[in-house]
Amino acid sequence: MNQDKVLSERVKRMKESATLAMAQMARDVASEGNHVISLSLGQPDFDTPDHIKAAAKKALDDGYTKYTPVAGLLELREAIVKKFKRDNNLDFELNQVTVANGAKQTIYNICHATLDPGDEVIIFTPYWVSYSAIVSLAGGVVVPVSAGIDDDFKITAEQLEAAITDKTQLILFSSPCNPTGSVYSFEELEAIANVVGKHKDILIISDEIYEHINFTGKHVSIGTFEAVKDSTVTVNGMSKGFAMTGWRIGFMGGPAWVVSACNKVQGQCTSGASAFGQMGAAYALEADLKPTYEMRAAFLNRKQLILGLINDIPGIESNDPEGAFYIFPDVSAIFGKSDGVDTINSADDFAIQLLKKEHVAVVSGSSFGDDNCIRISYASSEGDLIEAFKRLSDFVKRYS
Repeated sequence: MNQDKVLSERVKRMKESATLAMAQMARDVASEGNHVISLSLGQPDFDTPDHIKAAAKKALDDGYTKYTPVAGLLELREAIVKKFKRDNNLDFELNQVTVANGAKQTIYNICHATLDPGDEVIIFTPYWVSYSAIVSLAGGVVVPVSAGIDDDFKITAEQLEAAITDKTQLILFSSPCNPTGSVYSFEELEAIANVVGKHKDILIISDEIYEHINFTGKHVSIGTFEAVKDSTVTVNGMSKGFAMTGWRIGFMGGPAWVVSACNKVQGQCTSGASAFGQMGAAYALEADLKPTYEMRAAFLNRKQLILGLINDIPGIESNDPEGAFYIFPDVSAIFGKSDGVDTINSADDFAIQLLKKEHVAVVSGSSFGDDNCIRISYASSEGDLIEAFKRLSDFVKRYS
């Protein structure tokens, strides 16, 4: 069979997720007997707290094993409405929230519900790897608006205004940000909201999945600003703040007509998320957040540890991220240098050679929209982080 003839052009153009691809490369190198330290995946290394697991087990015993409504179980949607009000000062009715199989599917649903071929989507860059792929898959045109390390990887309202055209349909960003860890302040979000508020047919997708891993002391949701109150979809989920990555529970709140359209998309795709998983999530959203705060404190300690380690490595520059569990250092000072065998000409080269020669897995910034940087996840033990950064230092010395 001729696979070129059978496979769609859409799939042939689609890139594999860079984070998943690097994770597979790391497994391949490890299978050869090497001790690989993987700092590539965005997955908390903590287990789901026991009280949440107990709630899901009880749900199983109580018979929550059947199909669920596409929009989610009433128990979870009620908990989501309360959560948005309590944590974000966002007021939603039940028909304004919906549940998906992870926050990624929520963003997929929104893009497929709102984009026609040629519609433009402004993405704050650097961005999470799947944003551009999801937009392209839905027929949209990615319009990256970029900020570098000197700007803490945060774009300005003026940059955004200059990028808006009559084809702009969506604006998509995360705060705290994956991959940079940057957090937009109240004043920065207010300025962005005032720009978007002048354009009544532009929808904001605010990805707030890292809300609880925020070291600034206060998370701000752009949907609270009056200018964009009715034109913002707030995306969140259980993966990061509750260490529930494998549960695949995401949710969103926004205009009822967007939610209805997303439910229509999901109804023809995956239908509802797992029943017992939703019950565990409902319990988690209303339970004591002490375990979440303990995880956040551990991430902050790790961040401070690795910033001290990376600042001792000449040729690598990092900002001080205020959230998430990543750093996104600029490694371009190494470009053009050789160890006598291989020359590093890009962030892709840097990540591949670091894995091959020092057995440390990171992700090239090229898939996040910035080819000068690499993404390092510090969702790992302090012992692994110390060893990984020793190896990183040895690697850079090869190219001095």
